[in-house]
Amino acid sequence: MPAEADFAVVGGGFTGLAAAAWLRQLAPEKSVVLLEGGSVGAGASGHTGGLALAETAAGDMPGLGDVLRGYSETLRELGVDCELTLPGVWELARPNPLPGPLPHAPIAWSDSGELRAVAEAPGGTINPGKAVSGLARAAERRGALIFERTRVESVAFGDPLRLSASGREIRARGALFASNAQSLEMSGLAGSHEPKFTLATATAPFSEAQLTELGLASGKPFYTVELPYLWGRLLAGGRIIFGAGLIHLKDWRELASLDIAQGEPPRMFARFEQRVRKFHPVLREAEFTHRWGGPILVGANWDVRPIFRRHPESPRALVLGAYSGHGVALSVYLGRWAAEALLGKRDLPAWDGARTQED
Repeated sequence: MPAEADFAVVGGGFTGLAAAAWLRQLAPEKSVVLLEGGSVGAGASGHTGGLALAETAAGDMPGLGDVLRGYSETLRELGVDCELTLPGVWELARPNPLPGPLPHAPIAWSDSGELRAVAEAPGGTINPGKAVSGLARAAERRGALIFERTRVESVAFGDPLRLSASGREIRARGALFASNAQSLEMSGLAGSHEPKFTLATATAPFSEAQLTELGLASGKPFYTVELPYLWGRLLAGGRIIFGAGLIHLKDWRELASLDIAQGEPPRMFARFEQRVRKFHPVLREAEFTHRWGGPILVGANWDVRPIFRRHPESPRALVLGAYSGHGVALSVYLGRWAAEALLGKRDLPAWDGARTQED
């Protein structure tokens, strides 16, 4: 690990990898070091269900722009093939004061009442593993130095920034903190944001006829626009991912010891899988082959606006994250934006709850 770098990126998920690659894309003369406490994709990016959505969890934000278009362009320019498909996303709802079902609604299930598709939104799916590895290769090919199993233990916010990692110090002129639900004290988000752990399960394959009965033959993923929350997607070979449920954590450090096979998680999985089997007759005998979970970060009192701002301790450091489960496309899109901001080529957005230090 070098003793100095122009830029240090903390966190090897979608955000950090995209930012590191784009920094070198725009400024190949600048040195970039990425520091990851585990392996690339060890956090939310390597455990996502892979739904690519068009906006933030809070909807459109002032000046946000076209997330899916920017995401697609960034992947193409970086040479990342992650099987991105954008057929649209079904929005599901129960009969409340919400709009009525779409004509010939493709999804008609039973879940706390009748659950139907009420709208179609822009979006689609990716292969998350290919996205992580592709972004890491893109950053490495462009000359960014990636150090795995190198946890940043402390930061001195001076000029330059001094980051202590695995017993060594690196001095950087600028930094991006993209550790999302972890190291909240370091990123300045402790107290204002809360880590959660969300669950997902995958089924054995269904036949094409069964997928047609379920309304999933189009390949479009789905999510509910109300509680109780549910999301999912079709996988290659006819398997289905279903996701729902949150485990509330008191401290982000619990993520390191959480075991989905012990305690509350297996009970939550059992309840959720029973719920899925009641959605539709086709699902009554569904076989669930995989269980997993991943971290997300949300604001206190369920503020789901993303954080994109300068670090409270230094204008030389940016903090980006808290996508509240909508980070697949948004993370890369904003990671590119963060690289441009670090290079002085673009201003940060002036979002409520995520304003720049200058604002």
